[in-house]
Amino acid sequence: MRKIGVLTSGGDAPGMNPGVRAVVRTAIYRGLEVVGIRRGYAGLLDGDLKPMQLESVGDIIQRGGTFLYTARCLEFLTEEGQRQGYERLQKEGIDGLIVFGGDGSFRGAQKLHQLGIRTIGVPSTIDNDIGACDANIGFDTAVQTAIEAIDKIRDTATSHERTYVVEVMGRSAGHIALAAGLAGGAESVLIPEVPYKLEDVVAKLKRGVARGKKHSIIVVAEGAGQGGEIGRYIEQHTGFDTRVTVLGHVQRGGAPSAADRVLASRLGAHAVDLCLQGISGHMAATVNHELTSVPFDEVFASHRQPSLPVYQLADILST
Repeated sequence: MRKIGVLTSGGDAPGMNPGVRAVVRTAIYRGLEVVGIRRGYAGLLDGDLKPMQLESVGDIIQRGGTFLYTARCLEFLTEEGQRQGYERLQKEGIDGLIVFGGDGSFRGAQKLHQLGIRTIGVPSTIDNDIGACDANIGFDTAVQTAIEAIDKIRDTATSHERTYVVEVMGRSAGHIALAAGLAGGAESVLIPEVPYKLEDVVAKLKRGVARGKKHSIIVVAEGAGQGGEIGRYIEQHTGFDTRVTVLGHVQRGGAPSAADRVLASRLGAHAVDLCLQGISGHMAATVNHELTSVPFDEVFASHRQPSLPVYQLADILST
């Protein structure tokens, strides 16, 4: 190998910048040329490529988001778009491609792998739903952001003796809601993977008030229900003063946590080494805290589910 490309795709995640930094500096250390591809697969098709040097990734380890930018690319979902991407990489002399992203980004990388480009994926999504590994880059920071908000909301909930519904991100995965709900002492946690009844939530709130509780926090993943609708239901069926806070995209931003910086640095460097070893169509991963790689087919078959025992623990501790 002489030259590798690196791109970030799909939703941004805190830790992508430290990961790209590790790719660039490890590749240069190994004697490779590195090309940064801006705006994900869209930038690949448009030829938005930039040679990277050591200084190109200076002063980004503490920055959230992705300095390479990211974008959705419907064109790359087609065979024609994938062929164009392959031809662009061939034209630029890029022997391997490292892709930071989630499931959709990896599926694009697999297509390039099947066309003959050496590809390695790096799991980067705040949803933490990419399985076959210990953790996804960005999740730890997103949970910490949610916890900081919940702690502040609880202060005002206590002052006004109110019930608050806090909606966090997670359209199809409840990992953020579960972790933030447990760590934040939420009275109820609602996630898309576990069916629930709002009348049960209401009954639990009433039991709490009966024993003297003055405020409550309900954490709901966006895929489990709309915070506004849940808040209105609670207020109508309890008479409790209820407020709703939707954290939204604030969870994507901010400086990555130390854990995310370390994970991203390890996985980014490991992805380069995997390419040099001739491995392709794999995801760089840590399993039991050890560096390894997992074929994309296994990754696609192992969607991460929230831990039921942790969910039950959150319910027990909130009674």
